[in-house]
Amino acid sequence: MRSALVFGGSGQIGIPVIERLLVDGWRVTAVSRTPQTDHGALKWLRGDLQQVEGLPQEVDAIFSLGPLDHFSHWYSNTALTAARVIAFGSTSLETKQESEDPPEREVAARLGDAETRIFQAARQHQAGATILRPTLVYGAGRDKTLTRIAALAQRTGFFVLPTNAEGRRQPVHVQDLADAALAVVEAVDAQGRSYALPGGETLAYADMVRRTLASLQPPAKLIRVPTPLFKAALAGAHALGKMQSLGGAAVARMQQDLVFDAQPARRDFGYSPRPFQPNSGMFSL
Repeated sequence: MRSALVFGGSGQIGIPVIERLLVDGWRVTAVSRTPQTDHGALKWLRGDLQQVEGLPQEVDAIFSLGPLDHFSHWYSNTALTAARVIAFGSTSLETKQESEDPPEREVAARLGDAETRIFQAARQHQAGATILRPTLVYGAGRDKTLTRIAALAQRTGFFVLPTNAEGRRQPVHVQDLADAALAVVEAVDAQGRSYALPGGETLAYADMVRRTLASLQPPAKLIRVPTPLFKAALAGAHALGKMQSLGGAAVARMQQDLVFDAQPARRDFGYSPRPFQPNSGMFSL
C-alpha cells in the first residue's frame, strides 16, 4: 500500500485529493489545524507547517494543498523522504507580476521564490517535484471569487459589473484539480516542472458571472454599469469599509485576458478539465 502525506487536507482542494487517494488504495496521513476524525486508512495530525508532531519518516508522495510559500520553507528543512512531491501554487505568479498593487506584486514574487525553493530542495532530496498552478478555482463553496459573488447576489438579488468586464477566464473545478494531482504522481515527464491548470472552457468575465448568477436558486440578475460609475461606487464602498478585497488592480484585471495553455498538462499527464457548467451547490458548503 502506497503512503501519502497531505498538507492542507481539509481545504477545498485537499478534501477531493484525499478522497481520490483513499479510493485508489493509498494510506494517508493528513495535517489540519482543526480537529478531524481518523477513519480507515486516513490518519489526521493536528498542526501546521510550523509545528506538527507524529509525521512519518518516509512516504511515497507529499501533497501540498495550502500556501506554497510556507510549504517551500518546510520542505527545504525537513528530513522526511518522499519520491514524489506535488504542490499547488497559482497562476497569480504570472498575472500579478506587473500589478499596480504592490502587495499583489509581492504575492507573485513569493510564489516564484517558493517554486524555486521547492525544486532546489527536491534535487537535494533526490525527489521528483511538480508544481500545479490552477486558474480561478470553484466547486467547493470556499473560493474567494465566484462563491463571494454568489453570496452577495443571493442577498441582494443582483450583482453589478462594469461594462468593460470582458477579459477572458478559465474557471477550474476542484475535482479536476484533484484528478490532476493524482495523475501527476505517475507522470515521469512532469517531474521538475510547473504546469498551468486552466478549466476546460474559456469565456468572458461577465459571461462567467452571468452563468454563476443564473445557477442560483432563485437566479440573480447581472447589472452592467459604465466603468467610471462602477469605480466611483466602489470608492464609496471602500470609504465605508466595505468591499476591501476588491481593489483597483482587481477591477482592472476584469478587462484583461487571463488565459493559459492546458496542452503541456494534457500531454504529460492527460489533464482533461470540464467546461464551466455551474450549479447552486457549487457555491455553498
